[in-house]
Amino acid sequence: MIDHEGFRQGVGIMLINDRRQLFLAKRIGRPGWQFPQGGIIDAETPEQAMYRELWEETGLKSENVRVLAATRRWLRYRLPGRLVRQHAQPLCIGQKQKWFLLQLVTPEECINLAATDSPEFDAWEWVPYWYPLSQVVSFKRRVYRQAMQEFSRIVLP
Repeated sequence: MIDHEGFRQGVGIMLINDRRQLFLAKRIGRPGWQFPQGGIIDAETPEQAMYRELWEETGLKSENVRVLAATRRWLRYRLPGRLVRQHAQPLCIGQKQKWFLLQLVTPEECINLAATDSPEFDAWEWVPYWYPLSQVVSFKRRVYRQAMQEFSRIVLP
């Protein structure tokens, strides 16, 4: 779903373990690392989209996680000009995302990057809380920082 301003609605997922580390995954065939995320389709609510994306990208289901928080507002980023598909209609200039903080409540062996026929990641690791800011592509960094700052009061002692 693309809104009237050209932003595709989506969700982002920060998953923590019991050591307060974050799940970070590597895109297949690319050097980029990121949190699970994806677009909202049809009449999904952000929470429904979050659970669908969680399953598609990590193989985790609702019973594997506990929702700790969601961002108070939509967080936006613009795509660099070279990534905007100028001839697509409607034109998408970026994403606005609702972010969720989840805690893994089952063993990490439940994570399965190949749970679907079209996996998006080929590797993952647990990382220190602020580490992802140095790894994510630059145009997503501000949104990551905003979500991480909002959730830091919950995750960090």
